[in-house]
Amino acid sequence: MRKFKKAEDEADIDMTPMLDIVFIMLIFFIVTASFVKEHGLDVNKPDNDTPPPEDEEKKNILVRIDNNNNIFIDMRRVDIRSVRANIERLHAESPDGIVVIQAFPDSNAGLIVEIYDQALLAGVASVSIAEGT
Repeated sequence: MRKFKKAEDEADIDMTPMLDIVFIMLIFFIVTASFVKEHGLDVNKPDNDTPPPEDEEKKNILVRIDNNNNIFIDMRRVDIRSVRANIERLHAESPDGIVVIQAFPDSNAGLIVEIYDQALLAGVASVSIAEGT
C-alpha cells in the first residue's frame, strides 16, 4: 500500500521571493520617477452656475479672435499692434471692468498669449479667457 500513497507536498511553489522582488521593483520605480510640474497661464474661468451681475458702471472689454485670427475689440477689427492702445482707452473709461478674450477653437494660441500680455501691460488687473462658439 505504500506504493500508491501520494505525496502531499509535490507541487508547492513558494511565492515569497517573487513578491519581494515585485515590491522592490515597485519601490524602485516610485523613487526614480520624476514628477514634472508643467507651467502655464493662470486662467480665470467664470462660474457657469451663477451669471455675472449686470453693472452699468462696470463695463467689460471684449476681445474676440475668430477662426482666421482676426482681432475684434468692440465689434471692430483691429491690428495686433493697436490692441494695447485700445485696451488702455477702454480701461480708462471703465477702470473696474475686466478684459475677456474670447478665442475660437481654431485661433492661434500664440496670438491669445500676446493679447493676454498686452492687456496686462495696459494695466488691467483681471484678464479672462473664454471659448468662442
